[in-house]
Amino acid sequence: MKYGFGVDAGGTTVKLGLLSEAGELLEKWELPSRTENGGENILPDIARSVQDCMARRGLSRDDCLGLGIGVPGPVDASGMVNRCVNLNWGVFNLHDALGILTGLRVRAGNDANCAALGEFWMGGGSGCRSAIFVTLGTGIGGGVIVDGRLLTGAHGVGGELGHIEISAPDKAPCTCGKRGCVEQYASANGIVRVTKKRLAESAEPSCLRAMEHFACKDVFDAARSGDAFAAETLEQVFDYLGEALADACCVCDPERIILGGGVSRAGDYLLRGVERHFRAHMFHACKDTQFALATLGNDAGMYGAFRLLA
Repeated sequence: MKYGFGVDAGGTTVKLGLLSEAGELLEKWELPSRTENGGENILPDIARSVQDCMARRGLSRDDCLGLGIGVPGPVDASGMVNRCVNLNWGVFNLHDALGILTGLRVRAGNDANCAALGEFWMGGGSGCRSAIFVTLGTGIGGGVIVDGRLLTGAHGVGGELGHIEISAPDKAPCTCGKRGCVEQYASANGIVRVTKKRLAESAEPSCLRAMEHFACKDVFDAARSGDAFAAETLEQVFDYLGEALADACCVCDPERIILGGGVSRAGDYLLRGVERHFRAHMFHACKDTQFALATLGNDAGMYGAFRLLA
């Protein structure tokens, strides 16, 4: 039996997992991300923690397939990182740097792509050959799997689903510099923005008016409790996201669309709403596209990072 490590390096914490070659997560733990001084401590901290785990479990280098790592930024196939702002990293070869520190084979990828690969392999995409994974959180990220392989693209930005431009009439500005990106409408922040805008533009009654500050979850809770305004708002959000996913499916034709991230905790209300609007926008040949919720939660990135070693 061979083993390996999956690492999900975030701006606050680094999540690490020891996995068997069959995909069983045997142990997981976290380290603080020490981002000071250009993030110079992050890789040595990871290396020491991995080596401690190997010593504790009696594992040699020959027992290990290597270490896969997902990072919040673009990474090319050679392992070259091109600035990870959340980690204060510049440009360097991550395969070489972490390989020297650990003595292990290293493979690196973008964190959202790793989460997509993890969900595809052991989560909501299990059993299919091609999938789109969408993370609906503060923003919108994701990844695309075609015939079992990540679609990263020529510039490492394959799967940037949040920046698909939709037909929203207000064409809200996006942090990327474009206008009308779906991230500004269907992310957690986007849903709150759309709701506040609709509240300001109408006199329609809603329990949300009594809340000085509300979150995305409050909008879903209001809709479930029978608030017509909240339900109408979410139908608009679902339509925007369904439109973006229908456009994406014309490019990569996945078997399954997997919805993850914090917003996906809304469960079937979100899933069935987005699917319904997707089917109104889709190209007819995509009629058999399936929808599923992500199942791995915060562990998806570790699974996917490990899968990079395959």
